[in-house]
Amino acid sequence: MRHRLAELRGPGVPAKALDARALAALAANPGCGRRALLDGAGVDKASLAERLGAPAPFGQSQFALTRGNAFEARVKADGGAELLRLAHEALDRGAEPPARARLPDLTATGPEGRAARTALALREATAEAGSWTLLDHPMLALEVAGSPAFLEPDAVVVHPDGRWTVVEIKSFPMLDGAADAAKVGAAARQAAVYVLALERVAAHLAGPPEGPAGAGAPRVRHRVLLVCPKDFSNLPAASAVDVRRQRAVTARQLARLTRVEDIAAALPEGVCFSPELPPEELTAAVEAVPAAYAPECLATCELAFHCRGRSRAAGAVTPLGRPVRAELGGLTTVDDVLAAARGEAGDPDDPVVAALRRAATLREQALREAAEVAACR
Repeated sequence: MRHRLAELRGPGVPAKALDARALAALAANPGCGRRALLDGAGVDKASLAERLGAPAPFGQSQFALTRGNAFEARVKADGGAELLRLAHEALDRGAEPPARARLPDLTATGPEGRAARTALALREATAEAGSWTLLDHPMLALEVAGSPAFLEPDAVVVHPDGRWTVVEIKSFPMLDGAADAAKVGAAARQAAVYVLALERVAAHLAGPPEGPAGAGAPRVRHRVLLVCPKDFSNLPAASAVDVRRQRAVTARQLARLTRVEDIAAALPEGVCFSPELPPEELTAAVEAVPAAYAPECLATCELAFHCRGRSRAAGAVTPLGRPVRAELGGLTTVDDVLAAARGEAGDPDDPVVAALRRAATLREQALREAAEVAACR
């Protein structure tokens, strides 16, 4: 299967690794076979969109990246003393203050080696419960649609009771103790992916967790630590974010994803997404994979502008949004909707068709009354 995915990328084209942000976006639209295949095959969708003539303005500026890296380095300075202090205050005030913590070395060869080293460090930290442990940029593995994805959270804290907490460090500010709700929501969805991956690690560790948490207690906490700059300074502030809802939704949606090999098997022979191919061949390759476009894709997928253009050209109702698409039932194109509203097509007993015709009648009546008022003036 890996050979087939390499063929889809093109000769000599390296695979683009999946990250938690991409997985969260993929889980938000599990019906999109196009994104599942391209992400599973490691295709660089940004380069693909560029070649298709529909680039999307994705990614942070170099200034934002530099600022974010500097803030993360400050939070983790002095062996993570400030980060652990924030974790103690926000999540575990009943535990002993983290005067000193273990910082295991997680270096290894390749993502598989780093994931194995992370699992070993978690096992050792849990077995030696009673003190704090900080894992800086651990590597976690999660199977998605039959393909492995390797994820790298900012940090994972192992508490004295042997439980694990995901840490998300963001550069957006926390003003008066609260951050922008939309940005916190995006961070929570991303952290939920890390929680799922940590749960897979916990499931592979033999025996119940040890320590004061008691036998059978869950290792992975569903409250993650969000660390942001305080107000307009560079000082860190932290908040505990409950991601149980996001975790449940993400787990359910990822489970619904069609396996990558099933999607690849249905493709015509010779389909390839190499950036070296002419745009017309790339367009045909992309169109060979079914998509499920929605306006929300504009904020999460590099191919969104291409998919939106094709949906509009086909007269599909999907650009109007998922709620509208759901209300229209079997009417999948704008022409179908207009024909049903004019009484030219559709079953009159269909509630959707009846509602459209009623709406069209009310519109005509409102326009007629407006014209009469204008004429009186």
